[in-house]
Amino acid sequence: MDTVFNEDDAEKMVLPTADDIAAAQERINGVVERTPLQYSPRLSELTGAKIFLKREDLQGVRSYKIRGAYSVIAQLSDQERKAGVVAASAGNHAQGVAYACNHLGVKGRIYVPANTPKQKRDRIKFHGQDAVELVVTGDSFDDASAAAQQEAQETAATWVAPFDDPRTIAGQGTLVVEILEQLAEIGEEPSMLVVPVGGGGLLSGVVTYMSQEKPNTHIIGVEPAGAASVAAALDMGGPVTLGETDPFVDGAAVKRCGDVTYAVLDAHRDQLDMMTVSEGAVCTEMLELYQNEGIIAEPAGALSVTALHHLRPVPGSAVVCIVSGGNNDVSRYSEIIERSLVDQGLKHYFLVNFTQKPGQLRKFLDTVLGPDDDITLFEYVKRNNRETGEALVGIQLGSATGLHALLHRMDHSGIEVERLLPGTPAYEYLT
Repeated sequence: MDTVFNEDDAEKMVLPTADDIAAAQERINGVVERTPLQYSPRLSELTGAKIFLKREDLQGVRSYKIRGAYSVIAQLSDQERKAGVVAASAGNHAQGVAYACNHLGVKGRIYVPANTPKQKRDRIKFHGQDAVELVVTGDSFDDASAAAQQEAQETAATWVAPFDDPRTIAGQGTLVVEILEQLAEIGEEPSMLVVPVGGGGLLSGVVTYMSQEKPNTHIIGVEPAGAASVAAALDMGGPVTLGETDPFVDGAAVKRCGDVTYAVLDAHRDQLDMMTVSEGAVCTEMLELYQNEGIIAEPAGALSVTALHHLRPVPGSAVVCIVSGGNNDVSRYSEIIERSLVDQGLKHYFLVNFTQKPGQLRKFLDTVLGPDDDITLFEYVKRNNRETGEALVGIQLGSATGLHALLHRMDHSGIEVERLLPGTPAYEYLT
């Protein structure tokens, strides 16, 4: 990882203020929806606190990102509007930019990485109509961002940053203005705010406003374990470029947080804590939100709620989790279920070598599997060998506690078995 953050330059940065956020709130009023603050009985019982969900998945573009995008584009001069805008996004910021362009009559060119779900691409086109052109490039948000910024430098178009711009941050911060208004309406004071984090724009807006309005509120920023760029920056004393990242939580898979967002967060360390959650745990919570609350959250949208399983809020206190987006592609649910089962210790994979003896498969089924275990995958590694040889076997346990007994039976079965562990090259290749 590298860092080139210059503290002298940081002192010259124009950082957003609470007044900027209040002005942005006036600017987007009547265009961006005031989303519900929903009490969650299930999560409240789980934690002992009063848990409220800020439902940004119910925005017209199904994400809070419209707040920053619309606020920035609405401030452009007539000349800047004529020149158009350029943006990059993993999907949600792009939808906000597309909506703003279409609504304000501004031409836009939007870059997205190849891993952006089709559902998000389709929604970008829907919201932008003829006002925007979609460009798919690169394997990550950072690749798409580099291409978009290069175009902005070569043309007169305005770069609409997804997070690293005080104007964008001010727009994102309007979300917390609503939260405080809604809590006040029901007579509650926020003890803790739990905020999903990608590049740090939303979190920067939240801490900027809360540091002035509610300095005693504990703020938790939550990143996916596979792309924790803000935590790395705070640890290293400046933004760093991560190496390989896990793109699964696409709305938060940012390799490098912004210079502006870092400067904001660095200045508010006393009110802020960062934490990471695994991608598998995010999948489990996505399924819980759907099955219990009927909320269709995208992976980034479930980050804050996932963190609740690791937090210890003050009993009876008011805690707000931001459900940041609901742009999830239904075709991803098979992977979501798979990751969830692995994370819970219910799904395991093995390479089983069936020797040249009759009845080896029957022996494996009779002596190795427990009464509540099930084979969910069975495939011979060599396609021309249908009866003997090495096979990839996926086993789903009835309970995670049954793994030790399963491994014990395998060891005493006389059948050669190799367990494939998550994170190893063999596991990633074969599954």
